[in-house]
Amino acid sequence: MFFGFAVVYGLRVNLSVAMVAMVNNTSGQPSTNNSSLQECPVTPSTLDPAVLMGLCHPGVPFRGVLLWVPADPDTRGLPGGASRGADLPGWGVVSTAALTLLTPLAAEMGASWLFALRALEGFGEGVTFPAMMAMWARWAPPLERSRLMTFSGAGANFGAFIALPLTAFICHTLGWPAVFYCCGGAGCLWGLFWFILVADEPCSHPRISVHERDYIINSIGSQGGSHGWSVPLIPMLLSVPLWSIILTQMCANWAYYTLLTSLPTYMDTVLHFDLRQNGFMSALPYLGAWLFSVMSGVMADNLLEREILSITAVRKIFTLTGLLLPAAFLVAVGFAGCSGVLAVTFLTLSTSLGGTSAAGVFINQIDIAPRYAGVLLGITNTFGTIPGVVAPIAVGYLTKDHSLAGWRNVFCVSAGVSAVGAVIFTLFGSGKIQSWALGDEEVESETEGGHSERQTYGHI
Repeated sequence: MFFGFAVVYGLRVNLSVAMVAMVNNTSGQPSTNNSSLQECPVTPSTLDPAVLMGLCHPGVPFRGVLLWVPADPDTRGLPGGASRGADLPGWGVVSTAALTLLTPLAAEMGASWLFALRALEGFGEGVTFPAMMAMWARWAPPLERSRLMTFSGAGANFGAFIALPLTAFICHTLGWPAVFYCCGGAGCLWGLFWFILVADEPCSHPRISVHERDYIINSIGSQGGSHGWSVPLIPMLLSVPLWSIILTQMCANWAYYTLLTSLPTYMDTVLHFDLRQNGFMSALPYLGAWLFSVMSGVMADNLLEREILSITAVRKIFTLTGLLLPAAFLVAVGFAGCSGVLAVTFLTLSTSLGGTSAAGVFINQIDIAPRYAGVLLGITNTFGTIPGVVAPIAVGYLTKDHSLAGWRNVFCVSAGVSAVGAVIFTLFGSGKIQSWALGDEEVESETEGGHSERQTYGHI
């Protein structure tokens, strides 16, 4: 799962760096109307016409400048915009990878073709996350959920960390079409290993030990049972804890997608890093997020194991840490001016601390309804993609004059949205299994002896 998420996010972010090389500036020179060029000094290396025109490197095979790709940031941002069974997440990644192989062809055919292709890739990615959440409901013992889910989910940050500089390197040495061939090929290779090594649930895995199989099945109990096609839709729609997850994830994703899709553009148009510097500097924040998300999962499980805090308290603490502190550093980025060192430092601190929310709201679905974890993630993930569409468009609108003030507004808006999410989850979030998510056996147990968060995690 870790490498699966890494592949998915590598496929998602490769365009944000490659777009810098694909864009055609019609004059071949920096625009004199670009106020950010006037506000921040430009080193001679960044004025290399080969880089500005997307030629990547002299002598490297290239399919020509894409005249349809405008320098308008509004258009640059647009392309970045219930399951059971181990096969579904596998096919989700493989189908996305296969479509990625067609990106150079679609780009040559025109902007509409590229947008349509990226939309289809989004459908492939969309089934991956709910399917994997549903699998964890059957594989992750309650006291190991945080570390297992955050470790596997951290593959997303790892994928961004690897893909951003690697994309820049491939583009610089082989040309931008090779970016999509390499990334798509890696996804198809991952699919081969997934189908060989992974099974739907412990009892059907051909290589698991009897001891491990019994431990997982007994610790999860009826929580990992199948719900079939019976889903309590009305209680879900009226569930305050579920809506708190939805709204908080939307707020958190606003900042995440803003950086994921627009950071290379900021590095290029404001800080004036060249293509290879751009890839490395854009990737650096995701290294910290990867490490912090893994550590947060271990810490959360330790707190639950020692019964120091309730599940609700743990999820709220990590959500607050992962939203409020990053928001403060995003504001600092907006006021870093032309200092590349300060901007990258604040961005790295913001994104790194944001990784702690992985042990908070982002795995809360499996706390409140383990039986329907895949369905809930499908719902929250659907709402969570809205910022992925709206945020890049908002960035394009706010930065249409390419000024420092415009980018300051981008970072401050993202910080404010994150803070709103933190408040929502603090007031309305919960770690208790909801009554509509209980099976018949659990309902009888609750009727006889009551039901609490600590009982849910303490039966092992």
